[in-house]
Amino acid sequence: MLKMFGGAAADHPMADAKEAKRILDELPTQDAKALEELAGWHESLAAADLKADLRIQRQLAVDEAAQARIRKLAREVLMPSAQTSKFQDTINWTRLHEYWRQAGLSFARSIDSFLQGAKGADKTLLPLTVARALRCIAQQIKWQHVRYAPADIHVWGVLNRIYAFAELRGVTEARVNLYAGGVESTPKQEFLKAQMLGACSPDSLQPLEVEIAERVINDLAPSFALAAQPDRELLYWTDLALATAPLRSLREPKPSPSLRFLGPGSAAAALAALIRKIETTREVPSGVNLGAKYDPDAVLSAMSHLAVYWDREPPERRHLRHSVKSRFAVTHGFNGVLEALGGGGGSLDFNPAPPESWTVENVSAGGFGAVAKQAKGDWLKVGALVAMQPDGAPNWVVGTVRRVTRVSRDEARIGIETLSRSPAVSRFSGGAEEEQGVLLASAESGETSIALRAGVFTRGRNLEAAVAGKQHVYMPQSVDERGEDYEIALFRAMVRES
Repeated sequence: MLKMFGGAAADHPMADAKEAKRILDELPTQDAKALEELAGWHESLAAADLKADLRIQRQLAVDEAAQARIRKLAREVLMPSAQTSKFQDTINWTRLHEYWRQAGLSFARSIDSFLQGAKGADKTLLPLTVARALRCIAQQIKWQHVRYAPADIHVWGVLNRIYAFAELRGVTEARVNLYAGGVESTPKQEFLKAQMLGACSPDSLQPLEVEIAERVINDLAPSFALAAQPDRELLYWTDLALATAPLRSLREPKPSPSLRFLGPGSAAAALAALIRKIETTREVPSGVNLGAKYDPDAVLSAMSHLAVYWDREPPERRHLRHSVKSRFAVTHGFNGVLEALGGGGGSLDFNPAPPESWTVENVSAGGFGAVAKQAKGDWLKVGALVAMQPDGAPNWVVGTVRRVTRVSRDEARIGIETLSRSPAVSRFSGGAEEEQGVLLASAESGETSIALRAGVFTRGRNLEAAVAGKQHVYMPQSVDERGEDYEIALFRAMVRES
């Protein structure tokens, strides 16, 4: 049952239609502050002693009033300007996440009214109420992933139970306009959007990639499949009676009437076609609604990630992992890596942050699995560049964060891909001034990977450096990866004859 809310508030300010309109018309102009107030109104409405249909009408109005502010604030979080401080960035994310949390709880309270057969519950509002509730909860889960916040399994339980209620009332396929001027959806589609995002290992995505992946999922949701019985095409399952995120159907779970099996359906082929088109044209088709214009490489990265998890064959580790227990010192960011490798970091900060201490739990030829007990910094995200030094060892290893799972407020489990076990700092000429970079790896083909400060790589401009007493020329080929403060570029190397 969804009966988990209570309380009452007599003479609620929003009971009167004119007063409710005045409240919404006079919200603060600052988006973060307005969202904070709107979240408070959801919390208040959830506890108010109002007739069910009146409460729902006010909840819908509050949620509608929030949408434009959410879009603006979300863009600031996902693509912050140089003027946005880390403090303000944290506030913006907190307001977004808390809004969706309170909105989800508020709509769930109204669904509870339908479940309890409360008087005044307008059944014509039921499909939209369910769809909004599912969307709000799905957005709460999404914004947790954007900041790698600790997973709240309770939220999945509420999502599953609301959809079970929608099935019970036969409204899963009811078409509704979620918001004014928006596209049509159904409770079933909103449920599947949340499930398919949760199934694609979003803790392995960068924050902007989470947004892009969710937008792609929104576009392709009408093609997703859902059934009560297993099928080869239904790659994941969940249990509507349990608080559980979607799980891969590697083997059939114990039979239960509350099991639901889901998969991409024909969306997998549509996604593959989109990837091929973007690779060919280097443009995102106009028919794909991503909410903003993004670099094609970022879109391809998010889409390719989805394609891996929508494939019939589950993703496999490329290298065998071995359990270990050892301590590593960790520095992060391009400057931190240079500092660790003896390059000085190129920063005016004469008191660089001391290395963090992580516990490595498993290693493979391709990377490490680690635990950070005091992971409080906001730098820890997928794509971050790190240098790691085992206790008692002289060498540093350079890698990049590929997965972040917050266990609690302070503790995180991290997957790191190894980029180089013998990195070397060099000074490169070829531009207006010398630039420091990190030689990562050289292949027999003569290609070399070099980590450079963001913005240094220029197509058509060679770099030169003295390595092992010889002058090397590096001819640019492509950028393999970009982070907030670095880029890893591929060069064809040759030795300049004296």
